[in-house]
Amino acid sequence: MLTPRTDATMPTQMEAYFRALRAREFRRLDAQGHAYLDYTGAALYPESLVRTHANALVDGIYGNPHADGPSSRASTAAVEEARAAVLRFFDADPTEHTVCFTANASAALRLVGEAYPFARGSRFVLAADNHNSVNGIREFALRAGASVRYVPLDADLRMPDAEAVLRGADRRVPNLFAYPAQSNFSGVRHSLGMIDQARELGYDVLLDAAAFAPTSPLRLRDVRPDFVALSFYKMFGYPTGVGALIARRESLRRLRRPWFAGGTVEFVSTQHGMHGMKDGAEAFEDGTVNFLGIGALPAGLAMLVDVGMARIGHHLAGLTRLLLDRLMEMRHPNGAPLVRIHGPRDSIDRGATVALNVLDADGAPVDYERVEAKAREANVSVRGGCFCNPGAAEHAFAFPADDTSRCLESLSREGFSVERFRRCLAGPAVGAIRASLGLANVEADVHHFLRVVETFGESDTHDTTKRRRVVATPPWALTRPL
Repeated sequence: MLTPRTDATMPTQMEAYFRALRAREFRRLDAQGHAYLDYTGAALYPESLVRTHANALVDGIYGNPHADGPSSRASTAAVEEARAAVLRFFDADPTEHTVCFTANASAALRLVGEAYPFARGSRFVLAADNHNSVNGIREFALRAGASVRYVPLDADLRMPDAEAVLRGADRRVPNLFAYPAQSNFSGVRHSLGMIDQARELGYDVLLDAAAFAPTSPLRLRDVRPDFVALSFYKMFGYPTGVGALIARRESLRRLRRPWFAGGTVEFVSTQHGMHGMKDGAEAFEDGTVNFLGIGALPAGLAMLVDVGMARIGHHLAGLTRLLLDRLMEMRHPNGAPLVRIHGPRDSIDRGATVALNVLDADGAPVDYERVEAKAREANVSVRGGCFCNPGAAEHAFAFPADDTSRCLESLSREGFSVERFRRCLAGPAVGAIRASLGLANVEADVHHFLRVVETFGESDTHDTTKRRRVVATPPWALTRPL
């Protein structure tokens, strides 16, 4: 790996390449003095992608694809071209895989959850480190009489022994295992080897690739999950409102949709109470797909191919290493650490997402809203909170299990807010700051954010609302998800 340099006059070859890319495609960042570090929330769109798509819309005539006129055929052709481009990008055999276009990754996950044939005796196993769009599938599983089990996390927010939770499934009924290829909370990359492991133990596998796909190659000829969910705006920023479920055709056929809609059926009879679903992806694309937005996907994917996923990953690994090293070096005047990192502190099996809490001189967490506000004042975009990932958050913040249960039960009656929850727990952090890097970032962005964090160590007088310091319950003692 290239060693990142901080000397602006001597950039590495890799840094120089991405500075040139930024000047060409993301010049608005430097024009506005903006450090954008929320790539796990959404990627920034390159200028050329917007222009290419705008020109196509200006020159073309696109109608609803659920018809056979020339404008409809143009839209159908654009959608099918995009479907083929997605399969090529993910190296998926079109005879084995298909692409269902959705509004986002959450909609793709729901398609699987609501249609999966859970039965009494089925298991739904999922990582404790999951986005709420995956956690929500447990409601479908429980309603069908299935059991729900979470794979616990270790101190680095990894899953060291998923097999122990997966073992013992009843192969006579359908079982589903769901996990993220990369954590949207900590940046941990969970092993893709668990896909084959779970399939051998009697599970279908649902892989959430929303945080992984923007910076890492995913080759579906090499790894074989049954379902993959993703959002394209997280990959290249534009268009929003388009995601996909990439599914193995044989796995898609096992799903049973709980309803039908326009575009998903061959026929419907109100007189006889009958309907016939279409085959394949169209049976899962409710109503009219975003045919205008979908037309932008081939150019967006081509841009990532042109830059090179390996190059993107290499560059971001260097920036992440720089960020982690500098954060861990930061100290208060009394020598106490200024920052607590949640998740791995090294570059092994992790993406370019870093979750952290700023600490006061006594080791108590500074409210994440204050850090987020200071970043906002400095024109730095980061994310604050739990990032829709309660399992990783509970573990990272070491919520005392009994106190957490008591507070949640009380606040569910009185009205929940982060501040009320914070006061009730009276000690642990209830949110973190997440800095996530992507295609447009260069070393200057990292230093811009580091300067924000450093301001909290300049004096011990900045926090006038110190709370009592508590000894956190060890993460392995936690058993209940938030």
